[in-house]
Amino acid sequence: MSNSELVDVAPPKPKVPLLTMFQLGLFQMGLGIMSVLTLGILNRVMIKELAIPATIAAGTIAMHQFVSPARLWFGQLSDAKPIGKLHRTGYIWAGAILFAIAAFLAVQVMWQLGASLQAVGWTAPTYGWISLLAGVFVIYGLALSAGSTPYAALLVDVSDEDDRSKLVGVVWSMLMVGIVIGAIASARLLPQPVNSTCQELGTTDLTLLRSAVDRLFLIIPAVVVGLCFAATVGIERKYSRFATRSNRTVREDQVTFGRAMKVLTASPQTGLFFTFLLCMTISLFMQDAVMESYGGQVFGMCVGDTTKLNAFWGTGTLIGISTTGFAIVPRLGKKNTTRLGCLSVAFTLSFLILAGVSANPKMLEWSLLLFGLASGITTTGAISLMLDLTAAETAGTFIGAWGLAQALARALATVLGGAVLDIGRGIFPNILLAYSLVFIIQAIGMIVAVILLQRVNIQEFQITAKQAIAAVIASEQD
Repeated sequence: MSNSELVDVAPPKPKVPLLTMFQLGLFQMGLGIMSVLTLGILNRVMIKELAIPATIAAGTIAMHQFVSPARLWFGQLSDAKPIGKLHRTGYIWAGAILFAIAAFLAVQVMWQLGASLQAVGWTAPTYGWISLLAGVFVIYGLALSAGSTPYAALLVDVSDEDDRSKLVGVVWSMLMVGIVIGAIASARLLPQPVNSTCQELGTTDLTLLRSAVDRLFLIIPAVVVGLCFAATVGIERKYSRFATRSNRTVREDQVTFGRAMKVLTASPQTGLFFTFLLCMTISLFMQDAVMESYGGQVFGMCVGDTTKLNAFWGTGTLIGISTTGFAIVPRLGKKNTTRLGCLSVAFTLSFLILAGVSANPKMLEWSLLLFGLASGITTTGAISLMLDLTAAETAGTFIGAWGLAQALARALATVLGGAVLDIGRGIFPNILLAYSLVFIIQAIGMIVAVILLQRVNIQEFQITAKQAIAAVIASEQD
């Protein structure tokens, strides 16, 4: 071998140490904080303070989830066109800056929508502001995809098969930590009313609220951008194996919506399991769009207090996820753990209704902690079961297909939560009954998910589904 050939051989990249995994997790923590701002504050202010119908409030916010198929394009773009010789980092930073700007713009459009609705009612200008708000959330969603898709690809690039699951576990936990931190920080930055109660804000208090929310949407997104920079600076150059991998792992962002549907309906068992996961996801997240307004309208809680509700849900979820893997799954098995989680979610939803009957905010907080715990058990069980139900050679495609379908299911859940609340308002004179309808439909959905799960045959799935998914992949390659 010549000296020139020796020079061209790149040294192997080092393993990602645990501390660096937590550094990478700062990005996910930032996304958790941002989710509190959109689903924890904007939805509450639109539904409660600005009296915008829940369907419209939830529908505009959900637009950022409906554009998730765009991540395919951003994944391919970061593969093909590096920025400054780095395939991921530039896109992550640009995405972070853009979604921070879009979040602030969404708040400004929200105020204009509220003012138009109050001044001229349901006329052309109001519908124009609704369309503009939906458009801003489309931009917000595209910016999220532009940053989070290359970030997910970076996690694959810097890890090997033997340490990837640990890395994913760390960064996913950091997402929940971000939700808790975001809820607490936002609650501290939002004001208490001066001249009225939280149930009926006066003009002065609304002006004060607007000023505080504007300030919040300047400070928190700026901090999140800083976290995104800190999470990824120097990581790709030091640890990425992208350039040396000729046969790269099939990533989540490489699966189109059409391909996802083919994979998820490749056999009766895959279709059944996909239907279960869809039903479970929608039933798990329907309350996302209405929980904070529930605290405001039924319990008389201030915006800061309802934002803090996310901390109770996030803490419960984090406990559920961290304990299920080693305490429940080994004893019950993956399928039984998932069933336990779904039934627990249905059961704890009844506590949310009982809390409303008592109008006790403390009971609502504890109910959300239990709901989060049940959600963590369900999520861990379902993900463990999903990973167990497909072969290594098709795992990337199957998980990618489910990842895309889940993002769209969460968008649908957000819209459904708002729509069911509005239907409940039209049926029932009591606002508690309207919110209870949302929780009851969620509980029914979870029970339906358990019935579907019972029909999933793990042995049959492992025999037939792997072959069917492999056949779909092979036909597309041909």
